[in-house]
Amino acid sequence: MKNGIKQLRSYLLLWSTQSLSALGSSMTGYALGLWLYSSTGSALRTALLSVCSYAPYVMMSIFAGALSNRWNKKCTMLVCDLLAACTTAAAFLLITVNVLRPWHLYLINALNGLMNTVQQPASEVAATQLIPKKYYQQTGALRSFSQSMNTILTPVLATMLFAFGGLPTVIYVDLITFAAAFVSLLLFIRIPEPKTAEKVGESVISSAKEGLSWLKGNPLILKLIFFLAGINLIASANGAAVSPMILSRAAGGKAVLGSVNFCIGIATLAGTFIASSTPAPKNRIKAICLSLFFSMSTENFILAFSDSPVIWCGGAVLGWLFIPYMGANLDVILRSSIPAEMQGRVYACRNSLQFFTIPIGGIAGGALIDRYFEPLMSRQTGGSSLISLFGSEKGSGAAMFFAFLGFAGVAVCVVFTILLRKELRSDV
Repeated sequence: MKNGIKQLRSYLLLWSTQSLSALGSSMTGYALGLWLYSSTGSALRTALLSVCSYAPYVMMSIFAGALSNRWNKKCTMLVCDLLAACTTAAAFLLITVNVLRPWHLYLINALNGLMNTVQQPASEVAATQLIPKKYYQQTGALRSFSQSMNTILTPVLATMLFAFGGLPTVIYVDLITFAAAFVSLLLFIRIPEPKTAEKVGESVISSAKEGLSWLKGNPLILKLIFFLAGINLIASANGAAVSPMILSRAAGGKAVLGSVNFCIGIATLAGTFIASSTPAPKNRIKAICLSLFFSMSTENFILAFSDSPVIWCGGAVLGWLFIPYMGANLDVILRSSIPAEMQGRVYACRNSLQFFTIPIGGIAGGALIDRYFEPLMSRQTGGSSLISLFGSEKGSGAAMFFAFLGFAGVAVCVVFTILLRKELRSDV
């Protein structure tokens, strides 16, 4: 145990301080959403905050990896963190002098998204350089642990700080957490640079093509990426439907929505302990497929056919319990399969291919609920079988949409299980 901690000392310091900084950033993002909604009363304007964050990530990730491979990983992380902190400080100054406007926040989120796009592949390579191969699964679980704690703590702490001192207080705490992570990385963590496969004079576009070519030559990784892209499409549509349904139902409301989100965080935290304490599976592909099938075949159907907050919370737990376990096994496959000198560009291509469905799912989910499912349910009469299944009050269309997502999620899992049947019969 002591030997393991010694071997992972640099990574643990990096993980802990970066996780703390991520919590601060998440609290700021949450508080900015509260401020924007209270200022405008518009759900659409508030939703655009996340769109502005994801747009640079999806569009630029494929090139960010190529740039990351050319640059020193530690310097890249430090510069990106510093520039992101500058945008947060700009928001602090604007709110202090009472001139903060929605377009300021869209620009700030877009810049932060761009910085995250460049930093993420550098961080992945840095982690690989700091983690001995035998600890890949355990460190993957640690990342899931920090993400789940982020999910649990962000709404609680951000709301408390926002109520106590307003948006400036939240941003102030965010800047403190940034400073702690920045100083730790700058002074106390040494990140070895991997041998590069970059050719002298090679353009960024050519370097990005190399990442795509590597994926094309490794069909297993490519299949897993598209599998997760399909799951992300369903999950993001789910995210777009949760609030409209729970806030609209007589049994729902803001407190119930908060309880459901809290249960998601608890489930991912429990899933982290499952991922870190269970032995490595004989077949990681099978572990990924079974985890995703369990998630897709439970939560959406439970949300669709129930009108009880307790059951909604139970559905949230079932839907998210094995996601950290899936993520830990996927992380092992990626880190073990992709050469360190190629990871920056390959991870960047992975990000573009795997996450481009998230904004699509969110926009499509909201549009389908507003323009099809809710109007369809509002036209039903008292004896309709749809009313007996999903109810008659506002939000019944969102409930029906969850049933649609349940079948779509199961279909995605079945299709990719068939595509991965060869890998499922071997030890991967």
